[in-house]
Amino acid sequence: MLSFRILDLTIALLYLSGAITFVLGLIYTRKKVQNVSIWMTMCGFVLHTADLGLKYALGLGEVLTQSQFYVSLMAWTLLLIFFLLWWRLKLNFLSLIAAPLALVTFSWSLAISPATLPIPGILQGLWFGLHIGSLFISIALLAMAFGAGLAYLHLDSKIKTKSRMGNVTKELPSLTTFDRVNHWAVLAGFPLFTIGTFSGFIWAAFTWRTIFTWDPKEIFTIGVWLIFAWLFHKRATGGWKGRKPAKLAILIFILSLISFVGINFFTETHHSLRP
Repeated sequence: MLSFRILDLTIALLYLSGAITFVLGLIYTRKKVQNVSIWMTMCGFVLHTADLGLKYALGLGEVLTQSQFYVSLMAWTLLLIFFLLWWRLKLNFLSLIAAPLALVTFSWSLAISPATLPIPGILQGLWFGLHIGSLFISIALLAMAFGAGLAYLHLDSKIKTKSRMGNVTKELPSLTTFDRVNHWAVLAGFPLFTIGTFSGFIWAAFTWRTIFTWDPKEIFTIGVWLIFAWLFHKRATGGWKGRKPAKLAILIFILSLISFVGINFFTETHHSLRP
């Protein structure tokens, strides 16, 4: 429908404007410009919420079985988690990660061909509420840990080498703040990742009559879960702080992207989102 295409284009333009404006605000150290960029992104997020809600309410193409809807939902979830952390911690800097990721993911949802997913009707609630909901929120939390981890490593390197700090580096919060983001993201993200992963195996048992099929997606996900479990254990017991959890969070997020993009869209598996 033309009205939805116009709405989608408006959302993409707001996300793009927000991302560019925030970078300019950082470079020229203008707090007001940074705040304007966040409000532009928030306007896009509100419209994106309406877009998803309308498509679901109108049942366009049975959206809960359409790959485009889920990719768009991933972009929305990234910003939801960003705004929650922004409200709680006042970390404007995370917009440098959240806004571009949301822009790329949302634009990608508009570009891909629709693919119908094999979701039995009686399992849509389980699929959507537990599997997709939990995994998407945990990946969004990992994205914030990824951004905080990169910033931590950059700032820590500058401090240790006593290098000259540019305008962007001077605008960064403290190392403790970035470590706290990592801590929260891991402690909240791992239980959700666990729920999403194992509810997926339950769904597979109903869909393919077996819990484990040695599918590449399943093997890769278990590997990511084990690494994530190790990081969660180390953070929960208080043994790890600083550079080690920052590096591991970066790795886990990259592996999650490989799983979500590389395996789902470019590999022939049960979980393929290709048409």
